[in-house]
Amino acid sequence: MVQELVGAIVALLCVALVYTGMAARVVKQYERGVLFRLGRVAGEVRPPGLTLIIPFVDRLAKVNMQIVTLPIPAQEGITRDNVTVRVDAVVYFRVVDATSALVKVEDYKFAVSQMAQTSLRSIIGKSDLDDLLSNREQLNQGLELMIDSPAVGWGIQVDRVEIKDVSLPDTMKRSMARQAEADRERRARIINADAELQASKKLAEAAQQMSGTPAALQLRLLQTVMAVSAEKNSTLVLPIPVELLHFLERGNRPDTPPTEGTAHQAPHQTPEQPPKEITPEETTPNGDRAQAPDLNGAPGPDPEIGRRRLTPNPGGGPRTD
Repeated sequence: MVQELVGAIVALLCVALVYTGMAARVVKQYERGVLFRLGRVAGEVRPPGLTLIIPFVDRLAKVNMQIVTLPIPAQEGITRDNVTVRVDAVVYFRVVDATSALVKVEDYKFAVSQMAQTSLRSIIGKSDLDDLLSNREQLNQGLELMIDSPAVGWGIQVDRVEIKDVSLPDTMKRSMARQAEADRERRARIINADAELQASKKLAEAAQQMSGTPAALQLRLLQTVMAVSAEKNSTLVLPIPVELLHFLERGNRPDTPPTEGTAHQAPHQTPEQPPKEITPEETTPNGDRAQAPDLNGAPGPDPEIGRRRLTPNPGGGPRTD
């Protein structure tokens, strides 16, 4: 009798151990357990630790409460300014209500992925290319709001959405490069023009200052010559100033004092006499004709040759030479 009693107790203990092994469940720290009894949610969400269920009656579903990193595949769309782009992003979300995540949506990860792709396409169509490239923070906030609105009813909270990359066509990249180059060239020209304006004002002030003292202009010219002459691989052409020519002219002019008894001559010259007309023949003072000089400049024959000259004779009579 005692042996039968001991055997029954051992059998009961074995059955209890088997039942406990089938009913015991362990929920990890980052998980929450949802109990379904005969297909219906029973009780509260089971916390982390050891929990017991009724075998063959209850089913315990575990939900991961960690933050899930879900990459969004690259979506191709046309922006508001008619530019074709490919944009990919990443979504960070987590489950805040394990019961809603299991009951209200079949596969909450797939649902969030499809909602993120649709929202990303919508954001691309509503934005300009400049916003996609430079104003990503605002676009991230708008995309997060579009995904988080339906996900709240599924027991899911979207923590953050980030646009990773924006792919542009090669033609658009070249156009943007030319635009950036033109903009830099425009700014460079504006800066050069501003510098020229300031330099012209300073040069005008310097010219006004040097106009009162011509020696300063000469010193500045010599200074420039010295600066240029330091480079021995160039040819220097030095213009002579007009003031230096006037100085040399005054130095070469003879300074003769006027003599006494002579009147000061007028600065202007007397008009020249017209040249005397040369006739072929002229009458000498003695009544003879003299031969005119040659037109080429050779002197004519002496008029005294062949003419008798009468000289007084001391004896009283005429003398013929």
